[in-house]
Amino acid sequence: MSITASSIVQLVDTFYARVREDTVLGPVFEEKLAGHWHEHMPRMVAFWTKVLLDTGDFQGNVFGKHMALSGIGKEHFVHWLTLFRMTAIEVFGPDGAGPAILVANRIASSLQLGFFGDIQVQV
Repeated sequence: MSITASSIVQLVDTFYARVREDTVLGPVFEEKLAGHWHEHMPRMVAFWTKVLLDTGDFQGNVFGKHMALSGIGKEHFVHWLTLFRMTAIEVFGPDGAGPAILVANRIASSLQLGFFGDIQVQV
C-alpha cells in the first residue's frame, strides 16, 4: 500500500491507540494530553502528512515540545519505535512502510540526542 492522506490517518489513529494502552508510554502521554487528545490527534495527522507527503500546513516546535517532558528514559524510545514500526508495517505494508520508519528513526535520534547527549536506541 502506498502512503496516502487516508492511510496516514489510519497510522496515527492506530499508533496512538496503542501508545495510550502501552504501560511505558501511556502514562507519559496521558500526563500531558489527558482531556486534550481531541486537539492532539489532528496535529499528529498534520505532522505526519507534512513529513510523509510534504503537504499540509503543520507548524510547530516538535523538538521543543518533547524536550519539555520529564522522566523520559531509553525504554520510552524503545517502546515508541517498536510500536511505530509495527503500526507502519501493518498500515503501509512491509514494502511501503520504509519512508515512515526512516522518519520515525530520525525523530527518535534527534530527541535522544536532546535528552541524553547521544543516540542510544535504534530499533
